Amino acid sequence: MNADCLRLYLATDSELTAERDLCDLVARAITAGVTCVQLRDKVASGQQLYLSACRLHAVTQRLGVPLIINDRVDIMLAAGAEGVHVGATDLPLARVRALAAGRLVGYSVTAAADVEVARRDGADYVGIGPVFPTSTKPDASPALGLAGLRDLAAAAGLPCVAIGGITPANCAAVLTAGANGVCAISAILGHDDIGAAVQRFRAALDA
Repeated sequence: MNADCLRLYLATDSELTAERDLCDLVARAITAGVTCVQLRDKVASGQQLYLSACRLHAVTQRLGVPLIINDRVDIMLAAGAEGVHVGATDLPLARVRALAAGRLVGYSVTAAADVEVARRDGADYVGIGPVFPTSTKPDASPALGLAGLRDLAAAAGLPCVAIGGITPANCAAVLTAGANGVCAISAILGHDDIGAAVQRFRAALDA
């Protein structure tokens, strides 16, 4: 895969976008510099998620960035999205890889055992985290810190995106630790001016 698409990876959050139009927010984010979008919605029904994925995919296709579906390989296939991202408690990675029909497959990594699964079962990239404490995912594992990120990124030998507590202020340190890019949720979607929030990230990433 082209790891450049991981440079600034936006994951959605239904609680942060509930009062706003998701497609409009994502369009503004991509226009300002987001390079990949993950549709992440833990509460939507299968039908709701499918409809959201179809609408969002029309936006991401038009603007030329991949759409990744969190957890649901069936929704990825039904909506024609470019990839799926799963973790240790989802459908086993080897089965996802077999079903993905050549599309991108990402895998969440929090420990060395996850790295072994990612390498063995065919992940295209890994999401490593949480790097720093985060409020977006209350049940997240303890923060890895930069040292933990560095160790897991080196062991994975795959393109990796860092997630968890990422802000423009710590982007440079995260890239130095071995990440190809960063994933942001509240640090972008938690702002009224989405474009300005993205531009702050891009300034830090491109410096």
